[in-house]
Amino acid sequence: MFIQPWDASLDEAEWQAWVAEGHDFGQLSVNGLPGRPPVVVPTHFIGDGPDLLVHLARPNPVWKAIDQDPNVVLTVIGDYAFIPGPWRAPAGIPPRDGVPTSYYTAVQFTCRAHIIDDPEAKAELLRRQLAHFQPDGDHAEVTVDQPPYGRMLPGIRGLRLQVTGAVAKFKYDDHKPVEHRAAVADHLTERGQGLDASAAHQQRRRLDRLGPWKS
Repeated sequence: MFIQPWDASLDEAEWQAWVAEGHDFGQLSVNGLPGRPPVVVPTHFIGDGPDLLVHLARPNPVWKAIDQDPNVVLTVIGDYAFIPGPWRAPAGIPPRDGVPTSYYTAVQFTCRAHIIDDPEAKAELLRRQLAHFQPDGDHAEVTVDQPPYGRMLPGIRGLRLQVTGAVAKFKYDDHKPVEHRAAVADHLTERGQGLDASAAHQQRRRLDRLGPWKS
C-alpha cells in the first residue's frame, strides 16, 4: 500500500485505536495457486493478543492456497468518502477545475497463517469470537459434542494469523491548509451520505493532532 508522508499513521496507537473502535471486518488476501489469481475472502476477525483469529467454511478455496503459501494479508478499510473536485479547488481557481479524490482509512496486516483443525481449538476460537461480537452472552454454549455448534464444527476451519507487520493509511488531505481541511469536513457533514460523518470525524481528529502540515 502506497502511503504519502502526510497520510501515515501518527503512531501505532492511532491505528490500533481505530481497529478497536469496531473495524473488525476485512478482506483476507492469499497468494493463488500457480497460474491462478489471488484468493480474496471477506471476513470478520478478532484480535487475540498480537494475533488475529478467523474462521471460514471448509469448502472455501482459500485452504489449498494457504497450504501452498501461508503468507497472507488482511486489509481493513473504513471511514471512506468521495471528495468532489469543487471542494478541493484552491483559492482563486474555478471550482470546476478542482481535482477530486477519495478519503479513507486502511490498515493492512501482513501475517503468517496457521490452520486450526482440532475440534476443541475451533470451539475455543468460536467462543472468543462470540465473546467479542455477542458480549451479552445471548447464545448457546459452544461445545464439541453438544448442539447447535458441535455438529457444525466439522464444516469450518480456523485460522490464527500471526501478524508479522502492519501499516496504516489515513488519507484525509492532511498536507492541505488548515482552512481547506476544515471546510471539506464541513462539506462532508452537510452532505451526510454513506460514511461522510465518520470521514469528517477522522479529518477533524487528524487536524486537531497535526495542525498545519510540516514536512
